Amino acid sequence: MRVNVTVNGSKETVDDVWEGESLLYVLRERMGLPGSKNACEQGECGSCTVYLDGTPVCSCLVAAGQVEGREVRTVEGLAAGHDDLDPVQKAFLEAGAVQCGFCTPGLIVQSHDLIERNPEPSDAEIREALAGNLCRCTGYEKILDAVRLAAKRKADAK
Repeated sequence: MRVNVTVNGSKETVDDVWEGESLLYVLRERMGLPGSKNACEQGECGSCTVYLDGTPVCSCLVAAGQVEGREVRTVEGLAAGHDDLDPVQKAFLEAGAVQCGFCTPGLIVQSHDLIERNPEPSDAEIREALAGNLCRCTGYEKILDAVRLAAKRKADAK
């Protein structure tokens, strides 16, 4: 099948999509967007989180055919340009929240969504928002530091 989708602001057409292909597979293997990671393929780890029509979803659980005519934004699409990272991306780097990097894209997308909805989240709200994202490398403290830093910078910029 052919799928027409807007990805990171660009209208794309993907041909020869098998009905059982996931959005994650299409993004990584057919479109060359490796940011979203393939970890559990069951929607349990959050490593493949992307925005679908403005809502964070696990792209491994979305059939590629379901995105026909819709809008997808990946971790790559958060940056304004190659050298202009989103404040959440910058905060993750500066706070040392990136270790092996496997969970990072999903955590960044989910944190970005949280801060968009709630510019000054409490620690409990951050933990709740990130509850569906698993990290095997950290105790999550650096990740929480990164979200706090990004939220503070966004609040200070207003």
